Amino acid sequence: MMILQVNATRMELQRLKKRVKIAKRGHKLLKDKQDELMRQMLSQIEEVKTKRIQIENELQSILQSFVLAQSELGKEQIEEALSLPTKEVAVLVETKNLMSVKVPKFTKEVSGEIICYGFLNTSGEMDFALLKFEKFLDTLINLAEMEKKVQLLADEIDKTRRRVNALEYKLIPSLEETIRYITMKLSEFERSNLTRLMKIKDIVREH
Repeated sequence: MMILQVNATRMELQRLKKRVKIAKRGHKLLKDKQDELMRQMLSQIEEVKTKRIQIENELQSILQSFVLAQSELGKEQIEEALSLPTKEVAVLVETKNLMSVKVPKFTKEVSGEIICYGFLNTSGEMDFALLKFEKFLDTLINLAEMEKKVQLLADEIDKTRRRVNALEYKLIPSLEETIRYITMKLSEFERSNLTRLMKIKDIVREH
């Protein structure tokens, strides 16, 4: 703990007392923010876990459909059918404010159709696999958005925690120690002045 380099005056004492009040108020606000950010992040983590399980199940189902299609048509015919894709997917990224954290909002923009081949010499299982994959993209984009949100919240929590600790363990204790030091010094000055005044009175009486 370090005493700040200030003048030991009553004016400085009042100024430091105000700074302590502001620092404590700021500490409380930051601590509340940290707690709410933590609550938001933990809630989002639970959603991410649920979404990951959903994605694993969907992906497993898609792969099974592709395997069935391949067993019906053969690898070369599937590769030929998918060689000229007609669907394009773009992801637009916007941001929204969550407790001063700019979190992303992903929006999918789609053009074209997922089925890029004629129905001759293909199978219904192939169509089914592609349609499931099209739906799977929505889940995947949603997971990416959620995971990025968790990362940004974690970064903000870390920054907020450092600020809380700096106030709690450095600035506020230093201010309070400086206030005690100045108060002690002012008391010493008062005692010293009182002693001098008494001596002056004694001298005056003697004369």
